Amino acid sequence: MQSFDSILASVKRVHFIGIGGSGMCPLAEILHDWGYTVTGSDNNPGDNIDHLRALGVKVTLGQKAENLAGAELIVYTAAILPDNPELVAAKESAIPAVERAVLFGAITRRYSNCIGVCGTHGKTTVTAMLTQVLVMANADPTAVIGGVLPLIGSHGLTGKSETMVCEACEFHDHYLELSPDVAVMLNIDEDHLEYFKNLDNIIASFRKFASLTSRTLIYNGDDENTCCAVAGLDKKTITFGFDPKNDYSPANLSYNRGAFAEFDVQLHGRIIAHLKLRIPGKHNILNALAAFAAAQNAGVSVADCEAGIAAFAGAGRRFEILDEINGITVADDYAHHPSELEATLTAAMQMDYNTVWAVFQPFTYSRTAILFDDFVRVLQIPDRCVMTEIMGSRERNTYDIYTKDLAAKIPGAVWYEGFDGVSNYTVEHAKPGDLIITLGCGDIYKAAKMMVAMLKEKYPQ
Repeated sequence: MQSFDSILASVKRVHFIGIGGSGMCPLAEILHDWGYTVTGSDNNPGDNIDHLRALGVKVTLGQKAENLAGAELIVYTAAILPDNPELVAAKESAIPAVERAVLFGAITRRYSNCIGVCGTHGKTTVTAMLTQVLVMANADPTAVIGGVLPLIGSHGLTGKSETMVCEACEFHDHYLELSPDVAVMLNIDEDHLEYFKNLDNIIASFRKFASLTSRTLIYNGDDENTCCAVAGLDKKTITFGFDPKNDYSPANLSYNRGAFAEFDVQLHGRIIAHLKLRIPGKHNILNALAAFAAAQNAGVSVADCEAGIAAFAGAGRRFEILDEINGITVADDYAHHPSELEATLTAAMQMDYNTVWAVFQPFTYSRTAILFDDFVRVLQIPDRCVMTEIMGSRERNTYDIYTKDLAAKIPGAVWYEGFDGVSNYTVEHAKPGDLIITLGCGDIYKAAKMMVAMLKEKYPQ
């Protein structure tokens, strides 16, 4: 049977089903930059589609079998339902059709220095921060990022060097298709339990990914689950963490505005750098250490690491400040797991806002049901909690779980079916000096944009 890598090398026309997704858009951009004729389809308009069209990629809104005309290879995502007309037509045709991760893996094998960033939390931030450092250091990397990096205005970048930085997601073991030369392992937590079933299976999966690494493992030496995953592997290792026993650790730590860290970097106990962060929260100290260690390992100077990290103001949808109207700040964040919500909301509460309004869209019935008690606990951190109904995405509600079940356990929480309700309620009650932050990995960012528009109308001055 012909290998996929040889198939990719032999075709010229590639069609993406669901091209607007954050995982698909950068891969389409890379193939386009490599000279492939790329087409795609999606059901919803959005910034990614606008970006691809501006590059010259033909994108059709609405999915139908005839969109496949002329394609020699078809790429689809796990989010595409089995009855999608294009996916049905693809599987009935003789055209090779693969899930996104298979293409992603083939792309990683084109680079001799592929850096895969994995972990339950923080992947996008570290991938984006490391990309920023490499770009500013003129290392000319290729990158695949889960969020938009403002420096490049995109989820992806095609460089001419042998270095690639990519976000390696554990969802359904998709990252096991990749071929990393260096793995950056941030943490391991319980997630995607509808697939993995338990933490032991998650740890075993990350161990498989670490085993794929050809050269170096850079990992969080403070995280017990990560240490378990890499124990005994015959790889060069570099550790980071708060504990000075790690290769890289912080010292002389202070915070600006209660949430933005500034600290020295120690390497084996010796101070070698000073980092100032523009992204809030204690968790981002570890993210910065991970990016710093990976950049150093890639040959970037200390001065260039300091400059790149100091300039990094976050990736899209990672505590992204959208606007401030009449003293009310509106931000958006991708946090959707209890641990991520806890980190983001704790950081928000440490900042100098009068009231923090958390506007949360639960994502998938399985995660909401399995981690229900953790969601109840962390959604009590902000001053006020406003929620939408659960976004089921690829799932059916076989768990009989609803947002009203969460709201009943969270004092003062309110919920609405959709974005009109949460937006009207929050804008009506927010006051100058408050922070409104939308949270979730679905399309809750649309509510943030709605609230910005509503606040501008309410306060036209």
